[in-house]
Amino acid sequence: MKHILIVEDELDIQELLENFLLDAGYHVTSASDGVEGISAFQSGCFDLVLLDIMLPKIDGYGVCEVIRRHSKVPIMMLTALDSESDQLRGFDLAIDDYVTKPFSMAVLLKKIEAVLRRTSPADAGGRAIRCRGLLLDPDSRQASVEGQPIEMTQREFDLLYELLTAKGRVLTRQMLLDQVWDYDYFGDERIVDTHVKNLRKKLGPGYIETVRGVGYRIDKES
Repeated sequence: MKHILIVEDELDIQELLENFLLDAGYHVTSASDGVEGISAFQSGCFDLVLLDIMLPKIDGYGVCEVIRRHSKVPIMMLTALDSESDQLRGFDLAIDDYVTKPFSMAVLLKKIEAVLRRTSPADAGGRAIRCRGLLLDPDSRQASVEGQPIEMTQREFDLLYELLTAKGRVLTRQMLLDQVWDYDYFGDERIVDTHVKNLRKKLGPGYIETVRGVGYRIDKES
């Protein structure tokens, strides 16, 4: 299920977007100002961001700049600002679309589908998994962070795949042993810790979270 972040301070519009996107089959997280939007993005894994410009605390341009320092996630600006200069400023920040208010929800949903199609790798068969700057393609068994290929062992790839497909859930060491090493593995379950340590070195910080005394997860959500 695709995960969309909505950053919109007008609560009636935020609620409208949430309801339509949920009905369309998307997973949704919402934020009401720029600081909250950045925090939500940094703590979650999203496939697309819907971003208002006139936000409290940090405006949409500032939020976009912060996101673009770390991620190529698709960004669509939804705003009442319709001047050419505003639109050009957005596209200069590498947004993927600029939609002015008021807008048709039906058309917006089609635009979202189009952006997601454009930004999904053509050879991934629709199964590629995105998490901020991380892209994992289970068909070609290739991974990249911010567009840079990451070399992984078979175990590391399988371990990362299990964590990504269970985003938001804690997987215990035993669960990961069962899923990645097969059910007939009877060795020390701390082997999982060694592989997670190696993955963290390759991926960088912020992807795999340790839940003390339990196991690991990706994408802690409020």
